[in-house]
Amino acid sequence: MTNYLDFERPLAEIEGKAEELRAMARQNEEMDIEAEAVALDKKAADLLRDLYKGLTPWRKCQVARHPDRPHCKDYIEALFTEYTPLAGDRNFADDHAVMGGLARFNDQPVMVIGHEKGNDTKSRIERNFGMARPEGYRKAIRLMEMADKFGLPIITLVDTPGAYPGKGAEERGQSEAIARSTEKCLQVGVPLISVIIGEGGSGGAVAFATANRVAMLEHSVYSVISPEGCASILWKDSEKMREAAEALRLTAQDLKKLGVADRIIPEPMGGAHRGKETAIKAVGETIALMLAEINGQKPKKLVTDRRKKYLEMGSKGLAA
Repeated sequence: MTNYLDFERPLAEIEGKAEELRAMARQNEEMDIEAEAVALDKKAADLLRDLYKGLTPWRKCQVARHPDRPHCKDYIEALFTEYTPLAGDRNFADDHAVMGGLARFNDQPVMVIGHEKGNDTKSRIERNFGMARPEGYRKAIRLMEMADKFGLPIITLVDTPGAYPGKGAEERGQSEAIARSTEKCLQVGVPLISVIIGEGGSGGAVAFATANRVAMLEHSVYSVISPEGCASILWKDSEKMREAAEALRLTAQDLKKLGVADRIIPEPMGGAHRGKETAIKAVGETIALMLAEINGQKPKKLVTDRRKKYLEMGSKGLAA
């Protein structure tokens, strides 16, 4: 069953009618409705193309949050072999919102770390909807230190609304854990590749994405705060999220111009959730290209280039 977004309602009606016709034909073999169903399919395909031809920033946010998009676990299962999950921060607990471990990518040993949102009610609750607690960031720090020690490239897959803002998380040092994770990203002397596969929300995303190379899926978003949070602060009205999304410049296209993202990975028509295998394959190809660009570089150069990249951030502007 397809989950349709608000702006896809006209599409849902057309595809629903086509399915109704085919259901009627299955019940009555004498009915010949294939021509009408094919015509509706073509109309739906044309409408889908029109809807996604010029998505607004807010609509891109909706696509980035689509529950059926492939998540971190899907990418790890499809792109990596010999994945060995590692758990716990050796201090408090294991955070299921962050998954990571040793693996092979194209037969090269790597460390892979990412946010996992879950794909049904039970797993989403278990994964805390991809919102990491301090122990999640401290686990990531531990894995990055291990990768640095053994000379393993680090690949991070970012998909989070932001770090968990709960009372317990704050008591255990949420902001300090995020800051130390970001600092560790800047310190490791191995290649660090990051891909924004859905939402890149606030410091919770930056803590994983302070990398040598950052790629974003075509309809992913990356911002300092969610549009709803921004609207609540600036206009005291979360319903102004559309205006906030425009102002935040959170789309992959804007961030590529600003120098925050290095590459944009094309998605299947209608978003990654409409062609999961195609989207995952495209991400794998992009990771391979970015790794090839920096594999073999000296640790000092990797660290220097990474720091320079972030110091220069903001020097580029967008035309009004």
